[in-house]
Amino acid sequence: MPSGTQNTALLRALAAEIKALRGKRGISQDELAHRANISRTFVAKIETALNQPSITALFKLADGLEIAPDELVRAVAVRLRKEERSESRNARRS
Repeated sequence: MPSGTQNTALLRALAAEIKALRGKRGISQDELAHRANISRTFVAKIETALNQPSITALFKLADGLEIAPDELVRAVAVRLRKEERSESRNARRS
């Protein structure tokens, strides 16, 4: 997908949420990749907001993180709304 069509704020929220959930579970990128049956490089690119995963990859990541896919999406949505509100407040202060 061309970079012009990607929602960078959403990718950053997903990246932060995946990294936070992985950290809470005390697992490495390698371990998550193994559990999710995807490459470690792919996990790293997601965690740095360089890759937009498919719905299949999201389901695999959720499985690897031992979380329901809808819970993962909900957590990302909550994080995205918080970041958008924060950015909005910061823009008004400028």
